[in-house]
Amino acid sequence: MKTIMHSFARGAAAPLTLSLLLVMGLAAQAEDAKNLVPLELKLPSPGFKGTPKDIQLSSYVEPLSDKPRPAMMVPAGLSNLAPGKKLTSSDKNATADTLAKIIDGDKEASDQSIIFLRKGTQWVQIDLGAPKELFAIVLWHAHNTAKVYHDVVVQVSDDPDFVKDVKVVYNNDQDNTSGLGVGTDREYFETHEGRLINAKGVKAQYVRFYSKGSTESSLNEYTEIEIYGR
Repeated sequence: MKTIMHSFARGAAAPLTLSLLLVMGLAAQAEDAKNLVPLELKLPSPGFKGTPKDIQLSSYVEPLSDKPRPAMMVPAGLSNLAPGKKLTSSDKNATADTLAKIIDGDKEASDQSIIFLRKGTQWVQIDLGAPKELFAIVLWHAHNTAKVYHDVVVQVSDDPDFVKDVKVVYNNDQDNTSGLGVGTDREYFETHEGRLINAKGVKAQYVRFYSKGSTESSLNEYTEIEIYGR
């Protein structure tokens, strides 16, 4: 009888421990939810006003809103991890000094704030130096005129070559023309607000940004990238 009772006790310990961990996890989530704060962003000046010119749009482009974007709620104490980090690109003509402008804090719509990558599907990649928890990503391609960028895909990984353990944070390539998978997000007009992406606390060292030209040009433009995490 003692042996049976002892075995039962040992068998019951695993579900009890699992339940305790679950309760602790839910408590931690509840504590995080209490500590959420609005993400504070310093936005550049608007680069254009009024109705966009007549351009060819896909069926899944978001309407251009005339209202300020609601603030994203994030854990307190986040910082922009991008400044000073190493950048690389699929465009081998883009020098290190050129790519550094993407994280220099200059988000304005002026020509000197924008860098250009070659035609076709191109990417830029940021090495955060070590795996970090990522909660919000803000991306400005070029907001000097009303334009819509194509095949905007954001991926994260701990593999610098993005061969294994790749997670998709954002993908609006709904027809899969860049071959990165069918996206479910929508295309959008570039504005001074940039594109705010919820990274949901994903942990990764490398962040890669794809695009394939815009409704204005087949070249790929970048103005600024900010990555908020801890």
